[in-house]
Amino acid sequence: MTNVPAAPPGWAGRWTDAPLSVRGLVGAYVVVFGYGTIVHIVQLAVAPTGPYPGTPAWLAAYFVSLTLWDPLAAVLLLRRRRAGLRLGCVVLVTDAIANGFANYGLPTGSPLGRVGHAVITLLALGAVLTAPALSRWLHPVRRAA
Repeated sequence: MTNVPAAPPGWAGRWTDAPLSVRGLVGAYVVVFGYGTIVHIVQLAVAPTGPYPGTPAWLAAYFVSLTLWDPLAAVLLLRRRRAGLRLGCVVLVTDAIANGFANYGLPTGSPLGRVGHAVITLLALGAVLTAPALSRWLHPVRRAA
């Protein structure tokens, strides 16, 4: 059991005991996942022939699944759950790998896509490197007795 104090109720009250640096980092993660959610929803909405043309079906399915995983990671982080941090790291790392394949392994890769891949890779690296320090400020999932 960790020495994480119990969080007061409410969104803002959950974070009153956390340092500003921790709150800022979680806020940045939430913004990143919120942005990712919007990007994937827009890509779904504006694609006349389906999202991610020219990509294998499994890769397109993965990118579509991010419309669920990105907001879930954001909400879990806002609720101060370690599961949100773990999910966020998995999402960013797998997104970097998938974008790497899409931009370097497929003929449809583009220079703009490669810039996006570099950004996602840096975000994934940052998430993995900051996760251990951030984890101690998050709560484990409550289990029913």
